[in-house]
Amino acid sequence: MLIAACSMNVNSQNIKRVEPPCWWVGMKNPRLQLMIYGSNINQAQVGISDSRVTLESVDKTENPNYLFLNLAINENAEPGAFNITFKFPKGKPKVVAYELKERKQGSSERIGFNNSDVIYLVFPDRFSNGNPANDSIKGFSDKYNRNDPYGRHGGDIQGIINHLDYFNQLGVTALWLNPILENNQPSTSYHGYAITDFYKVDPRLGDNELYRKFSQMAHERGLKVVKDMVFNHCGSSHWWMNDLPMHDWINQFPQFTRTNYRIPTTFDPHASTVDSSLMADGWFDLTMPDLNQRNHYMATYLIQNSIWWIEYADLNGIRMDTHPYCDKHFMSRWCAAVMSEYPNFSIVGETWVNYPDWVAYWQKDAHNQDGYNSNLKVAMDFPLMFAMHKAFDEKDGWDTGLARLYEILAHDFVYPSPNNLLIFADNHDIGRFHRDSSQALGRLKLAMAFLLTTRGIPEIYYGTEIILPGDDAKGHGDIRRDFPGGWEGDLKSAFTTDGRTNRQNEIFNYISTILNWRKTASAVHSGKLTHFIPENEVYVYFRFDDKQTVMVILNNGYQPKMLETARFSEMMKGKNSAVDIISGKVFDNLEKIQLSPRSALILELR
Repeated sequence: MLIAACSMNVNSQNIKRVEPPCWWVGMKNPRLQLMIYGSNINQAQVGISDSRVTLESVDKTENPNYLFLNLAINENAEPGAFNITFKFPKGKPKVVAYELKERKQGSSERIGFNNSDVIYLVFPDRFSNGNPANDSIKGFSDKYNRNDPYGRHGGDIQGIINHLDYFNQLGVTALWLNPILENNQPSTSYHGYAITDFYKVDPRLGDNELYRKFSQMAHERGLKVVKDMVFNHCGSSHWWMNDLPMHDWINQFPQFTRTNYRIPTTFDPHASTVDSSLMADGWFDLTMPDLNQRNHYMATYLIQNSIWWIEYADLNGIRMDTHPYCDKHFMSRWCAAVMSEYPNFSIVGETWVNYPDWVAYWQKDAHNQDGYNSNLKVAMDFPLMFAMHKAFDEKDGWDTGLARLYEILAHDFVYPSPNNLLIFADNHDIGRFHRDSSQALGRLKLAMAFLLTTRGIPEIYYGTEIILPGDDAKGHGDIRRDFPGGWEGDLKSAFTTDGRTNRQNEIFNYISTILNWRKTASAVHSGKLTHFIPENEVYVYFRFDDKQTVMVILNNGYQPKMLETARFSEMMKGKNSAVDIISGKVFDNLEKIQLSPRSALILELR
């Protein structure tokens, strides 16, 4: 008998894979599609004799090596294994024992990330090498080479586990790991976005059980876990690419055809069919075949894959890569399916577009002219990120300097929920906000003070807190540098106070102070935002609710200033003192506030 369990793949003469590898009882959606792969498997007669499960249909495809079994799981089914029997014209029958697991108590009520959280983005291969034994794996040609900016550097899940206390010290509350699934590509797959097995952690990072252990240990320390997923494409060396279930499993062309990357064609009312089709169906890269989510078997496969990982690894959220590049109607269906199973879960889509109204199109319940509803709770605020990269380098003008931040936030009327935007200064695809370690810290401090107090859900890219440099002009390898101290033999460890330079400790302490204060700052979590047009290189805004009023002052100028506060009286009535949460300084007179050059004040008004 073969066992289709979560910890192993089926392998026999006739049956090589069963996916999903296991499932759970008590799901709101009782239906389950099993993809069976094996030599001439469609010659088999399939039978299930178990009162907990009904075999509703057996679907054959044009490829004789695949079967799709459509099951219905009884509402009151008990956990345990049931047998699937495959009878072939010749030879003995094959029996697969398929496991139905018991769900974790409260699984459907799991809490996603929200405005009270700050997400820390970790690039696994470049953070910490906790297990050098898995740096190179037999059968995986993309080998360890720490001297190659685009090679495997050996960072892994164990390395992240080893530094969970570091995240608590810093003050973040959620961890987003770039993709950790198998990328068995010939080369340059360290990034994780060319998946070759949707149900298997890359062995150079660990294994499925270690990932589940990481999630459990993170939760024990109060850290939520966000999984990076990719449904637009797979890797060109994915196991099914040499034997596709059907021709339209992926989007195919007579010759390699790249997407035009023109996301606006997905919502442009004047877009041509040829342009919009190329956007959605073209391959993201030569080594990234485009998955066809219009194929209903593929669509179900992907929906189940995400639910499987949520249950298996006890996830709090999903970050979906290249969200608009997928078939948008499938993505709406996918979001709805996940949120129906987990109403308090969180999904954020990578919506890499230039303007707020373009981002708004992708947020749930947007008032779109074409009637499209993405069902996507959280979108990524790229326009605000672009504004941040310019705002702190310019003098104030009508629409330059800090006015850029003001104007982006003034567009919040286009969003169904402006608080449900993921906000960030940089990430793994963008030049670091602090490109050069020689840059003055004032610019970074201003940006972090803004990021952590304005509306939205903040994300911080690993290394920002130690001014890890990275210039996208030098390539992605430069913005994905190794975290100092993550490797045995590193001269210094930035995980410790003693291992950081004075400048690194200065910015670490600055960010950590804000982060740890923010954990209980209800006004920043869910309060309203009122801001005032920037004047004289100073931007003032307030976050407030019934319990707390926070006044944020950003001085983008290179000179000290005396700020007269009469202009802000509508927000300061009844408030006659304040404390700066960064320095601890108490202000007993709020009529005039002294501002240092290139600095921020975060004042709790009293």
